[in-house]
Amino acid sequence: MKRQGMKLLQKRQPKPVDQTADIVTTVTVGDRRLRAAIRPGTGTGAPLLACNGIGTPLEAFAKFTAELDSAITVVRFDVPGVGGSPSPRLPYTVPWLARLTARMMTELGYGSFDVLGISWGGGLAQELALRYPRRCRRLVLVATSTGSLMVPARPRVLLHLSSPRRHRDPAHAARIAGTIYGGAVRAQPELAAAINPLAAPAQVGRRGYLYQLTAGAGWTSLPWLRLIRQPTLILAGDDDPIIPLVNARLMAALLPAARLHVYPDGHLGLLTRAAELAPLVSDFLLAATPGAEPGGSRSVR
Repeated sequence: MKRQGMKLLQKRQPKPVDQTADIVTTVTVGDRRLRAAIRPGTGTGAPLLACNGIGTPLEAFAKFTAELDSAITVVRFDVPGVGGSPSPRLPYTVPWLARLTARMMTELGYGSFDVLGISWGGGLAQELALRYPRRCRRLVLVATSTGSLMVPARPRVLLHLSSPRRHRDPAHAARIAGTIYGGAVRAQPELAAAINPLAAPAQVGRRGYLYQLTAGAGWTSLPWLRLIRQPTLILAGDDDPIIPLVNARLMAALLPAARLHVYPDGHLGLLTRAAELAPLVSDFLLAATPGAEPGGSRSVR
């Protein structure tokens, strides 16, 4: 499964690829169209597939992926109903989305890949690791949990998350940013504006957001998390109102080959501490043997 070329993109890009620029394309998978961005890497290893949080377009975490080692090819995409990917007519499940995402990677010419999932996207990342153990090489879980069976956020935070308003109303987003994201955003709410970039092709639709909510509400990895054997790096903030830290400690205890790194920040640590966290992720992905400890976990502060 070493189809690590970018056959589709090579056909469309006859000139040498600029390693500093993203290639934005639309990938057709069956009857679905998915908007994707690829940052070509200088290395020949597995690409990193980045899975975003709820209602978040692929542009949101460009600041973090830009800080990753240039050897790593990075694939970002909009899930159906977000950004430039049209919303499906009917609700979907996380397993369905995992199959769609794996087919997208096949269309792009990638046989194996690493996966990073943040928040809602962490559930998709776990599902990919479970369903495709021969394709998914390493796993990075950021500010995420085991899904519907988890230690939940406070009711006030959950209420804000139940609506896509923060992705559509900048003034409202600024008012609630500190409450829901915590960490550095408490003092600097403008830092959260990056997850609603002006460069995105469209605001998140109500239907797309609702479908993500219902997919997450009906999903949990808790019964089968121990079956994920891939080396896993877990990143979690110590002031995350959306995903309390205890959830990361639970995952680190259940995953057979996990390493937990706790950073002093909130839910958007990948943005607010990109320069610190990107090298950790790069080292983990590029290491010949990841520093995880099978049969246990270790926490780094």
